[in-house]
Amino acid sequence: MNGTLPIVVDPALLEPANAVREPEVPGAPIVRRGKVRTVFAAGDDRLVIVASDRLSAYDSVLPTPIPGKGAILSLISAFWMRSLASASPHHLLSDDPATFPEPFRAHAERIDLECVVRGYLTGSGWKEYRASGSVCGIALPPGLTDGSRLEPALFTPATKNDTGHDENIPFETMCGLVGRATAEALRTRSLALYEEARAHAWTRGLVLADTKFEFGRVGGGIVLIDEALSPDSSRYWDRAEYEAGRLLSFDKQFVRDWLDASGWDHEPPAPALPDEVARRTGERYREAMTRLAGAER
Repeated sequence: MNGTLPIVVDPALLEPANAVREPEVPGAPIVRRGKVRTVFAAGDDRLVIVASDRLSAYDSVLPTPIPGKGAILSLISAFWMRSLASASPHHLLSDDPATFPEPFRAHAERIDLECVVRGYLTGSGWKEYRASGSVCGIALPPGLTDGSRLEPALFTPATKNDTGHDENIPFETMCGLVGRATAEALRTRSLALYEEARAHAWTRGLVLADTKFEFGRVGGGIVLIDEALSPDSSRYWDRAEYEAGRLLSFDKQFVRDWLDASGWDHEPPAPALPDEVARRTGERYREAMTRLAGAER
């Protein structure tokens, strides 16, 4: 494992007035806008992925940005891609804007599936387990609780939608969409990534409860793309609290909890976040980055 991130977040990015809601690069063609990230064509079969400070919860983009969140997500993703042996091959060529090429032109083939790995029973999986004793159709033993460790970790793919709700699908359905060989390769790769990252996070005082990966095809091969193991795409808990029987999140669960308490029905438009909720969410993202990669806040 590489021990630290080479750069820190510019304090100016943490100011609410500088929050990046909609990334724009004059003269750069936009390949795709997602809920959080915008993908630009960058020439020579390359892409530039820019993470905004927007926050998506329950598949809706909230009107309140989290200042600095995009930079933190990018730093954490780059750290994991450089650090995990099982992350290679991946899409990252550089995260130094000084090296980005011009002029821009389009390229890329995304595999439109989310590769979800669940190492602990929580969230929607916990709700499903209480109702049926299973998660995404995978039967689990009785007597589990919220936060129970799952051995082995579960691979539960889902459809990938830039807008609207993603849908969990059985592995056999995934095979029908992308072919069995590709589906099995994605499952093997996702589980290897998760186990390697879970072990590292544990040594840094964090529990990596679950996460999701995205992959694409480049030159006939499958590569890890987009973000990786960030607090947006993963659930992180404090290890000491977990061992004491409590779940303290270092991800956007803090926002989900506030949204649930607000009475919002999880359908757009999403409500604005109070300043205090936005501030504390940013603090938890920065703390996750500090613990995982040894970076300064």
